[in-house]
Amino acid sequence: MKAYRLITEEDTSAFCLKVTKALCEGWELYGSPSYAYDSENKIMRCAQAVVKEGEFEYSPELKLSEI
Repeated sequence: MKAYRLITEEDTSAFCLKVTKALCEGWELYGSPSYAYDSENKIMRCAQAVVKEGEFEYSPELKLSEI
């Protein structure tokens, strides 16, 4: 099965670290990153989709961080 995650964060090094951690855990980039202005908080936000193949079954309780 292929799992999908969307990593989001304020546009700081914390976002890059989240994506780097996912890559180190075997996740692969899926598409390009996205940026959007959060007008309520007056900051830029980033998003990056990642996917990972694995031997697991779907469940609503599945914790993607544990795959």
